Amino acid sequence: MAYISNESGRIEVFVQPFPASGGKWQISTGGGSQPRWRGDGKELFYVSADGKIMAVEVRTTPQFEARIPRTLFQTSIVVSGLGLGGGQSNYIFRYAVTADGKRFLINSVQADSGAASQPITVVLNWTAGLKH
Repeated sequence: MAYISNESGRIEVFVQPFPASGGKWQISTGGGSQPRWRGDGKELFYVSADGKIMAVEVRTTPQFEARIPRTLFQTSIVVSGLGLGGGQSNYIFRYAVTADGKRFLINSVQADSGAASQPITVVLNWTAGLKH
């Protein structure tokens, strides 16, 4: 299980088995949030304090081991208002990653940027329209 905590004095990404069975490991090294696992569980992604998407290769057998985090790319994600102590229900992930860890979808528009919202059209049951 990956989660964030400020137990070290700043927001960091941690991993521990679920259900808890002893060990706990700090994954991020300079602040981090929004941890997401690759589909096979062999890599963990997170957003660093300066808005970079980071990747950490992990191994779970015979024991847990995490490699040094590496930068994948810079984003415009602003890491703030993480909800610690203020209600995790307001916590919003600003990115999604495909199961293979090769593609990312980033929410790059910030609420305070002043940018106008663009409409989006969602078409349901579109295959039924092909029959006409």
